[in-house]
Amino acid sequence: MPEADHSKKQKEYYVNIPAKSQPFFLKGLNAYGWGLQNRMSNIFNPASGRTVMLAFDHGYFQGPTTGLERIDVTILPLLPYTDTLMLTRGILRSIIPPTYTNGVVLRASGGPSILKELSNEQIALDIEEAIRLNAAAMAVQVFVGGQYETQSIHNLTRLVDMGNKYGIATLGVTAVGKELTRDAKYIRLATRMLAELGATYVKTYYVEEGFDTVTAACPVPIVIAGGKKIPEKDALVMAYNAVQDGAAGVDMGRNIFQSEAPIAMIKCVREVVHNGLKPDKAYEMYLDLKGQSKNK
Repeated sequence: MPEADHSKKQKEYYVNIPAKSQPFFLKGLNAYGWGLQNRMSNIFNPASGRTVMLAFDHGYFQGPTTGLERIDVTILPLLPYTDTLMLTRGILRSIIPPTYTNGVVLRASGGPSILKELSNEQIALDIEEAIRLNAAAMAVQVFVGGQYETQSIHNLTRLVDMGNKYGIATLGVTAVGKELTRDAKYIRLATRMLAELGATYVKTYYVEEGFDTVTAACPVPIVIAGGKKIPEKDALVMAYNAVQDGAAGVDMGRNIFQSEAPIAMIKCVREVVHNGLKPDKAYEMYLDLKGQSKNK
């Protein structure tokens, strides 16, 4: 049958131009399918290869954490400056507008409260629920060296298997207990274990000495946890040093939403992570933006 193409323009097949196979921009993820890579592109900015995740899932074991008493008041104004959100399904459904189109990372493990042994977590999210909520990734806490180490690793591997079936990424989060030393040797062990067991990417703590060996030894992207609230300048220095040492971004919570000027802080963190702004300049920017917000 003749082609149903009535254009008078001559066809061009570009026979002299070789077909291109574009490698994925995040390390270690070339073997994944289009769907998972697309979801990871909604977490990490393809232009910089980095991400500013806003973590406010603390309530799953802490309840109404300081700064998160009214998420509709304190967190929603920050959404335009985020690359992705890390939160629980309850907060996503009840507060986050469905018009938010960047990546969503759902807290997928839980169980005990801050009153109990935190390492005894279970998977707390079904894969169908993650699909319904259009999640880009599911986050699971892993307690390497803790009392319930094997249980938490089993949580990770089960989640990886479920996520891979449907093209949803798994974020392995290294938890550091009070009895564990937070140094490069331990962080190398924990992050490498999570990557080898299938985590799509890993969240861990930044350490000043040897963090470049942590990122070098981990075959998938690493983002750093913000941890407890520290002075704004110190948080900016930490973010800068982490990305200079090979981190693919930050997953900050308290150092943003507990800041005196949260919008100013997240704007400065973005400049540090995506554009490499030096900490001194970023802190000057923070003070300037903070002053402007007070004068309004």
